[in-house]
Amino acid sequence: MSAPINDFVKDYIRRDCARFHMPGHKGVKLHGMEEADITEIKGADYLFDAVGIIGESEEQTARAFGAKRTLYSTEGSSLCIKAMLGIIARCRNDKSVKMLCAAPRNVHKAFINACILLDIEVRWIYPDAESCSICSSGITPSDIERTLSECERKPDCVYITSPDYPGNMCDIKGISTVCRREGVPLLCDNAHGAYLRFLEQSLHPITLGADMCCDSAHKTLPCYTGGAYLHISPSAPEKFSRCAKDVMSLFASTSPSYLILQSLDLCSDYICGNYPKELADTVKRTALCKKRLEECGWTLCGDEPCKITVCANTIGYEGGELAERLRAFGIEPEYSDFKYIVLMTSPFNREEDYLRLESAARNIPQPRIRVCPEELPVPRARVRMGIRQAAFSDNETVSVDNALGRICASTATCCQPSVPVVVSGEEITADVIKILKRYSICQINVL
Repeated sequence: MSAPINDFVKDYIRRDCARFHMPGHKGVKLHGMEEADITEIKGADYLFDAVGIIGESEEQTARAFGAKRTLYSTEGSSLCIKAMLGIIARCRNDKSVKMLCAAPRNVHKAFINACILLDIEVRWIYPDAESCSICSSGITPSDIERTLSECERKPDCVYITSPDYPGNMCDIKGISTVCRREGVPLLCDNAHGAYLRFLEQSLHPITLGADMCCDSAHKTLPCYTGGAYLHISPSAPEKFSRCAKDVMSLFASTSPSYLILQSLDLCSDYICGNYPKELADTVKRTALCKKRLEECGWTLCGDEPCKITVCANTIGYEGGELAERLRAFGIEPEYSDFKYIVLMTSPFNREEDYLRLESAARNIPQPRIRVCPEELPVPRARVRMGIRQAAFSDNETVSVDNALGRICASTATCCQPSVPVVVSGEEITADVIKILKRYSICQINVL
């Protein structure tokens, strides 16, 4: 395979040019990577009109993922999410009414921000089985089908998150079947699942029927933070691909990081090589680790193969307490809250990493009394005004204890997963306040 962006930069460094261009460090080492940090000089291509080395690298990555088109992002999946919704806004047929998107509640804040910027109305999808986690949704094809039948008009798209933060995966194939039957494009936030394409049997959204999806390459592949992909399916309407770069540029910086582009380029070369074999070994080792943790009495949940989600309360801890216990063993988890600890694996984890985690599980004492936090079902939203209208209205900051009955101005999210507890334009109820306090959110902006 090839890494054309990386090869170009290496050649530029070798030529030792006098740098009368940005960035201001001129390639002189301060942090250590300055000489490879360039801008759009001649031959370096331009991310949002990629016809040279960036275009070549994107095409190689598209082939690896089975996509009709893959676009690089140096601003994470957050940019890709805005771009996906922007493409639908550009390509939808009836522009006499506001764009309508059907989505479950466990969306990333970037989705809400896109709705604010594009003035999108959202029809929230609630599962038949009541959810007690704002990070999970448990959405099924029948939930999608029911919601679409209940909508006052056909949504312009369905948007889902899979895998979710704790590692649960939706039946994307079943959901895509429903969406195709109803003539509604399916978008998927696959930020945590770039590696799913390279399993022995691909579980990637593009393989399973999504029209568009985003992958945060940096979350599970060897790529610098901020590197991400927007994939467009071969079965998606042709106009999605035609306008994709133009739409993405509306939300993006005009100064993309060439360090991140080089990282995406080298990552493309890597996944086209021995990566599937290395990933298969990682899946097996992760499964063994899960088995050993369960033998120690730990309860796990989620079905994502490279994620270990521990139900901390079943062994007598809140998630934050157990996370501190793990840190005492030199282990840093991805995430913890009152109930869960999430750990992520990749082929770059060492055997000693797994052994350290398994040793911690054997040696961390388990109190006899289980911690049973009150289950707080995710309440159905009481929408009082549009998301955009609320977000741009005058507001004030109040204690959550004084927010009962007020209308949320700025979407409040739990830290790190950035999943909303309450969205702009929604009424703050007593049930919402309980959840805000559960996630230690003490103040909120209200109209």
